[in-house]
Amino acid sequence: MIQTTQLTKRFGEKIAVAPLDLDIPQGTFFCFLGPNGAGKTTTIKMMTGLLRPSGGSVRVGGIDVQEDPVAAKRSMGYVPDHPFLYDKLTGREFMRFVAGLYQIPEDYYQAHCEELLEMFEIGQVGDQLIEDYSHGMRQKLSFASCFLHDPKIVIVDEPWVGLDPKNIRFVKDFLKEKTRNEGLTVFMSTHTLSIAEEIADQIGIINHGKLLEMGTVAEIKALHENPGSLEDIFLALTSTDEEVLAQ
Repeated sequence: MIQTTQLTKRFGEKIAVAPLDLDIPQGTFFCFLGPNGAGKTTTIKMMTGLLRPSGGSVRVGGIDVQEDPVAAKRSMGYVPDHPFLYDKLTGREFMRFVAGLYQIPEDYYQAHCEELLEMFEIGQVGDQLIEDYSHGMRQKLSFASCFLHDPKIVIVDEPWVGLDPKNIRFVKDFLKEKTRNEGLTVFMSTHTLSIAEEIADQIGIINHGKLLEMGTVAEIKALHENPGSLEDIFLALTSTDEEVLAQ
């Protein structure tokens, strides 16, 4: 459902993402892990068509993002780490704006808009200006709008910022249920390793633009003696990578 082939991004002399090959099947909850500056967000921006790759390709739902970006984006939803919302719109006005972008029929919009606002507990502030929303409320509106067009693939960049424990639990359960019962494919970048260990079907660990390891949590742990937690493995891998680069 998500496939990258030798996906590469350079900024001048700097290699932000080395040739990256991923093949993530439908219905998979994939967590992308790495320190700050590892290349996670750059990868996500190439997947969503916000950055043009220096080399290689991305296909989502079988569609090349560079060759047919509109068709590719129809099948995906995107929740960035810092969602850009229009402060002078209300929550409901923003939802209608998103519906217009995706050319969602009016009857479908009417049936799903309120359901999503209530599901993410922002129905009661739907007529308030977004400029008055807290960061957590903005994040929840971003999630609600992401699912308005019923995407088959959702790409999420560090979703937990600003969410309280109750809403973190809801979002985890919501996404996991969608993958299990509806075949949703989730590509999530996160620093919260305990959550990744709990919910991910597959994990990829990246540092300095290079994919270090990929597989299920059990498969990654099997590669290490006395692995401990995923956090222990992550810290060992990324610190070793730093030491090798420093030599």
